[in-house]
This record gives sequence, C-alpha cells and structure tokens, in this order.
Amino acid sequence: MKKKIKVWFLSAEVAPFAKTGGLGDVAGALPKALAKLGVDVRICLPLYGLIDRRAYQIKPLKTTAIVNWSTGAEKIRIYQTRLPGSQVPVYLLDHLFLNTATIYLQPNDPDDKPNRKIDDVRKFSFFTKAALAAAEALKFQPEIIHCHDWHTALVQHLLHQWPSDFYEVSRVVYTIHNLANQGWAGHNIVRWAGLKNWQGDLNFMAEGIKTADWVTTVSPSYAQEILSRPLDAGLGRYLRQRRRNLSGIINGIDVVEYNPAQDKNIVKKFSAQTLERKKINKLALQKELGLKQDANIPLAGLISRLVWQKGLELFDQQMIKRNCQWVFLGTGEPRYEKQLAALAAKYPDRISAQIKFNDRLAHQIYASADIFLVPSRFEPCGLTQMMAMRYGAVPIVRSTGGLKDTVNKNNGFLFNKLTKTEFYSTIDKALDEYGQRPAIWRQRQLVGMNQDWSWNEPAKEYLRLYRRLLQ
Repeated sequence: MKKKIKVWFLSAEVAPFAKTGGLGDVAGALPKALAKLGVDVRICLPLYGLIDRRAYQIKPLKTTAIVNWSTGAEKIRIYQTRLPGSQVPVYLLDHLFLNTATIYLQPNDPDDKPNRKIDDVRKFSFFTKAALAAAEALKFQPEIIHCHDWHTALVQHLLHQWPSDFYEVSRVVYTIHNLANQGWAGHNIVRWAGLKNWQGDLNFMAEGIKTADWVTTVSPSYAQEILSRPLDAGLGRYLRQRRRNLSGIINGIDVVEYNPAQDKNIVKKFSAQTLERKKINKLALQKELGLKQDANIPLAGLISRLVWQKGLELFDQQMIKRNCQWVFLGTGEPRYEKQLAALAAKYPDRISAQIKFNDRLAHQIYASADIFLVPSRFEPCGLTQMMAMRYGAVPIVRSTGGLKDTVNKNNGFLFNKLTKTEFYSTIDKALDEYGQRPAIWRQRQLVGMNQDWSWNEPAKEYLRLYRRLLQ
C-alpha cells in the first residue's frame, strides 16, 4: 500500500465557505476527490468576516502561529472545521489583515476597518506566509503545497527564505485558474512582505510561474493557448521557459451538488430516463421570471460574471429575431448589466436579466434551459457548460480553452470567431435542430448528461503529478 501523500492546499476561495467563482468551486471539490484517493489533504484559507462560523461549526484551536512580518511578530489564531460532505480538515486563519468583510477589497472599501491599512496584495502576501507558519505550528509537514492563482503565488519564494528546515521535503504545485488576474504590487509591497533580495515591482502570478516545481492550468487547451499571444497576458516568456513543467488538467464539477435527480433547488427532479420532466421546470421558471409560458419555445440561458472576457457584446436586438426566450443571471461591469437590463425592459416576455447572484435560481436555469450559452473570448476551463450538460441543456460555446475540451459535435455546438455573424448562425443551427430534428436533439442532450463530469479523473491526474514530483 502506497504511503499517503500530505498536501497543504492553499486558496483564497473555498466553497461553500467563501467564493466568487470557479476558483472557490474547484477548491471546495478537488480536495474531496483527492481524499477519496487516499491523499492526506488539508485546506487553508483566511477566516473572512463574511464566513458564518456557527453554520460551518468553525472552532478555535489552542495552537497559534507567529508570522515575522515587517510590522513585527504577528500572532495568527487558527480555527478548524471540515469540508462539508467530507472529512477533509479545513484550517481558517484569523488576523486583523485577513478577516475582511469581503474576499476581495475595493479601493476605499467603506466597510473595511480604518486601522487595517490593507489591500488585496498586502492581505494575500500575508496570508501566504501565515499559511506556511500555520502548517509548521500544527506540525503538519506537507510533501506537496498546492497553491492557487496569484493570491498564493509567493509560496516558493517564501520557502527559499524560510528560517527552519521544516519545508525541506516540500514541493510546490502552482495552479493558474485565470492568467489575466495577476496581482501587481509596487516596491512598497516588497518591503511590507519582507521579501529578501528583491528589486523593483512584483508580479505575483509571474513569480508563481517562475518558481513553482510544477505549473498547471485548468484545461489542456488553455495550457497551450497561454504560451503565445494574445492569451499569454504578457507572461508568455515565463510560461515558455517552464513549458516542460507545465500541464493542463481539466476541472471537474461537484456531481452531487449538480444532479437533476436529487436537486432540491429545482421544481421537478428528473434524470436522463425522465428527461421530459425538464419542461415542468421550464414552465415554472417562465412563470417566475414573467416570460410567456410555453413549454415548446426554446429557452437559452447564460450564468456568468458579466465582464469583458465573456463576450457579452454579442447580445443585442438580433436576439428578438429568433423564436427563443433568453435568461441571464449574474453581476459584473455596469456597462453589461445596463445592456442586458435594457434589453429585458424592452422585451419583458422574451428576455429576463437577473442582475444578481442567486444559487437557487442558477440551478433552476440549468434545469430549465434547452440551450446554454458561453461565448467567451477566452475560458481557462469553464464550469457552467458542464453543469448545464448535467441538466440536459445543450451548450453553444466559443471554441477556446476548456470549452473546446468539454464541448464537441456530439454534445453541443461550437463557433470560432467572436462575431455576431458566426454566433447567431450557430444559434440558428441549434434552434433548427431543436425544432425540426427532436430525436437528434434529444440524443445530444443524453450524451451530455451521461458524460462523467466528476472530479474522479482530474483528481487521479493530480495524484500522478504529486507522485512524479516526489520521486
């Protein structure tokens, strides 16, 4: 029997405790799958003020950690709970710099504490060192430190100047979830973090890429795309230097949370064997959102952050030329919120724009939509297209990153150019099949529903990577 590998898993977001997007979903699901494979994985994240300590049974430990920082010796209080639905330990670190009211701070955030003098780069550089100090205080000596996105990218640099030999055997895996979010910092942050032998400004993401023992991205296609422009986000030189230590592992989704046969968030549960029940959910959603109730009219859904990356400028008056209803859910840049809200106000029986975050409504959209839209400029992995297919919604996606790794001619539709001409012609093709060839459409739905979107295979790939690094 192989020895259990010890993994210290660092992330700024972990579902369900604190998340804004896919990073939180991954950090809340991958450790469960690793634990099932026999990995001794333990999660560490900040104890933000937004986290409900009572709901998640978060308890303080007697163990504390000390971080030697530019502000002096800072005491870190350590709290513990379990990842819901598992026995995976979760350690949450409490300190004035970490327990902010939100995960990410905006400049001059009004609900931040005035004496904190903190921003995101300060907060997460502090968290990274605090997480390393916490593992040593807990006497949990990891063989693998798996860190995620720019927030924890300084791990290897901090290990190089660590005052003890506690991490002598540790190897660092650095996972890029979105290369566009890099964590820029001026030289004042270098002094704040106490980084030795450093000159000039600091790019957290670049540092993670340059120093980790292995770099992963969240899909094989994205791992190739970021080696060159335009998707290298200015870091192609560093990525090309590390290409022999760079790989892409596709994300999975939580197939228990996203299961139409058991989902308590939807009106009518269904499965691949009872797919006709999906229309009951559609009728209920149409009624809830004020759309014309018609089980036969195709319904297209989009659930997303409303940002430039997502290709949202494609949606305009041309939507109304199609015999289709449209539902949007998400928040983001004001220009996109206003764009979608204006269309919904003009065509309230055809378009619904829900400018908010609502997890129950998201599940109901997956369960109701016939078509699911992800027209992204770039997409490192994308989770919503997999969630949608789990519920029998057929995706229309741009052929990029993880979208083209998960959607194909058997389970959905792809288009190449980010133009309205190509986008709407692909929609017309899908609508024609929906209306004129229902048997082919149903087969496309079933292919998507029956695929394995779980973390089982991705977790095995991560385990193989861990073992390779420890040989």
